[in-house]
Amino acid sequence: MSDTGLVWIREDFRIENNAALSYATQNHQNVIAFFIYNNNDYDNKREAQKWWLSKSLENFKKDLLNYQINLQIIKGDELDIFSKIKKNDNVSIYWNKIYEPDVIAKGKKIRDIFIKNKINFKYFKGNILNEFQEVTKNDKTPFKVFTPFWRTAEKIYLSLPPSKNYIVKKKSKIKSFFKSSISSNDILPKKNWHKKFEKYWNVSENDSKKILKNLIENKIKNYGTSRDIPSIEGTSKLSPYIKFGQIHVGTIWKKCNEIKSKGIGYRKYINELGWREFSHSLINYFPEFLKGNFRKEFDKFPWVKNEKFLKAWKNGMTGYPIVDAGMRELYETGWMHNRIRMVVGSFLVKHLRINWTEGEKHFRNCLLDFNKANNVAQWQWVAGCGADAAPYFRIFNPILQGEKFDKEGLYVKRWVPELNKVPSKFIHKPWEMELKYQETINTLIGKDYPKPIVIHEEARASALNAFQSLKKN
Repeated sequence: MSDTGLVWIREDFRIENNAALSYATQNHQNVIAFFIYNNNDYDNKREAQKWWLSKSLENFKKDLLNYQINLQIIKGDELDIFSKIKKNDNVSIYWNKIYEPDVIAKGKKIRDIFIKNKINFKYFKGNILNEFQEVTKNDKTPFKVFTPFWRTAEKIYLSLPPSKNYIVKKKSKIKSFFKSSISSNDILPKKNWHKKFEKYWNVSENDSKKILKNLIENKIKNYGTSRDIPSIEGTSKLSPYIKFGQIHVGTIWKKCNEIKSKGIGYRKYINELGWREFSHSLINYFPEFLKGNFRKEFDKFPWVKNEKFLKAWKNGMTGYPIVDAGMRELYETGWMHNRIRMVVGSFLVKHLRINWTEGEKHFRNCLLDFNKANNVAQWQWVAGCGADAAPYFRIFNPILQGEKFDKEGLYVKRWVPELNKVPSKFIHKPWEMELKYQETINTLIGKDYPKPIVIHEEARASALNAFQSLKKN
C-alpha cells in the first residue's frame, strides 16, 4: 500500500463517524484531505450554500490541522483532476458515498479512470442509515409510500451490527499533494446578502454536536407540537449540518435512541430522518422524479405563468403575512421553518397556480440545507404530484394556518416589521382593519404593506377547477 492516502471530502465535514478519513489515517503514514470545487455544481444554482461551504472548509481545515492533516481546495472538474493522477504518484484515494443519481453516474466514470491508471481506491457508506437498495418490498420492488418504507427501513437498520468506532489517528507531518489550490473565501457568493447568515449560524462539527445535545435534552420531548410553532425554537435546525456532513445521521439516531422515555416527540423527529431516507430511495429508483412530475397526469396541469406574482412571492410581498414572513425569513437566514415551508409552497402552487419547479429552483438557490432529494420530494408532496403526496385538493388556508400556529403574530411581526402595530385579531388578515384604524396605527394596507395579490376563496376555487379539468383529461 502507498505511503499517502488522499481523502476526497464532499459532504462529510466531520472527524467523528467519518469512515473514509478514519480508514486513511489507520492505513497510511501521510494523509491529505482535499475538496474539489466545481463551478457547475453551485454557480447560479446554490448561491446560499456557497457561504456554508466556505465556512465548512474554513473550520474543517482547522479541525484537521489538530490531526496534522492538510485540507486542500482544488477548483475544476473532478474527471479532469482525477485523470491527471498516475500510478507513480503512489497514492490511494478514499471517499464516502453521496446518493444522488448524477453523482453516482460520475462516480462510475471516476472509478474507471482509477482502474485505467492503476490507482488504488476505496469508498464507504455515506451519510445515510440504509443504502437505498437495501430497503425494498418482499418482491424486491421499491416502495412508493412512506409509512411501509420507513417501517421496513427501521427494522433493517436495527438489525445491522453496531456501527464501528471510526478513530482518526494523528499524523506526524502536514503535507500537500496538489500543486495549486484556492482559499475558502474564493467560494463565497458575489452578492453581500449572505453576510446576514453569520448572525444566525455557526458552521462547524462542534456546533452540530451542541445543537444535537440541545435537541435531546430540551426539545425532543415536546417536538411533536413545538415543531409547528414558528415563533419558537422548536425544530432541531440540524438540517444544514446534515446536508454538509458536519454530523452523521447515524450519530443522531444513536443519541435519540439513548433517550429512556420515548414519547411522540421522539417519534416525530425520527420520522423526519425517515423521510430523508425515503426521498433518497425515490430519486435513485425513479431518477425522472428529479426532473418532473412523479404522477404523469400532472404533466397536463394548467399551470399559470405570472412573473409579477412569482416576484411578489419570492420577495415576501403577497399580502398574506404568514407567507411573506416565511419568504423573508428564508432570504434573511438561509432557512425557513418546516411548517411554513408547506404553507408558502401550497400558496405558490395552489393560490398562484405557478409550477412547483419554480419554487424548487428558488429554494435550491436560497436554502442552506438544500438537499436535492428532500427539496424535490417536498415540493412534489405539496403540489400533489409526487409519491405519497398530499392530495392537490388539500389547500392550506394561509389565514387559518397563521391563526393556528402563530396566534399572536409573533413570527409575522419578527419578519414583517411593518405590521408590528397590528393587533393579533387582524395580524393574519390586516386588510380587514377599518381604514380609520389603519391610519391610527400608521399602517396603511396597500401602501405600507401590500393588499393580497389574490383572494383566498377565489384562488381556492380556481385551483380546484384546474384540478377537475385535469381529471377530465
